[in-house]
Amino acid sequence: MNNVRYAGFTIRFIASLLDTVFLALPIGILIYFLSDGNWFDFSQYEHNVMMAMSGNTHALDSMPNTSLRWELLFEVSVLLITMLFWKRYKGATPGKRFVHIKIVDAKSFKDINNTQAITRSFGYIASTFSFLIGFIMVAIRDDKRGLHDLLAGTVVIYEDELAFKV
Repeated sequence: MNNVRYAGFTIRFIASLLDTVFLALPIGILIYFLSDGNWFDFSQYEHNVMMAMSGNTHALDSMPNTSLRWELLFEVSVLLITMLFWKRYKGATPGKRFVHIKIVDAKSFKDINNTQAITRSFGYIASTFSFLIGFIMVAIRDDKRGLHDLLAGTVVIYEDELAFKV
């Protein structure tokens, strides 16, 4: 592909924020209500925030109780819905569609397959636990690939010439 334009850190960050608002947040709200408030102790979060805002240095001494079962349901739900969007919209979540970028195979520039989608999703864990270096790589590398992209053999590119240039 001659005129491929790789999507850089900023535009991918914007897409990620949009996905948080349009995908993860609604799923989180739904699961919180399905759990009847048992997913996490919201009142403890609220208490910690109030302590922190008042300058109390012990605001994080006690962490809220969370339910691993509901947390796993949330994580799996986000993963599955993200993969459904990747499949349905050819490598794009709502955030990526909004900013006109998509995930493709790094060699052929064609749609990613299920193995790449799963590997890339789990690659986010590696990108996160490497002190975010896996994401910072996007800002440094010429091909704008993060650790998760390298693991999955993917790259994020602009969809068309009408795309934003950030």
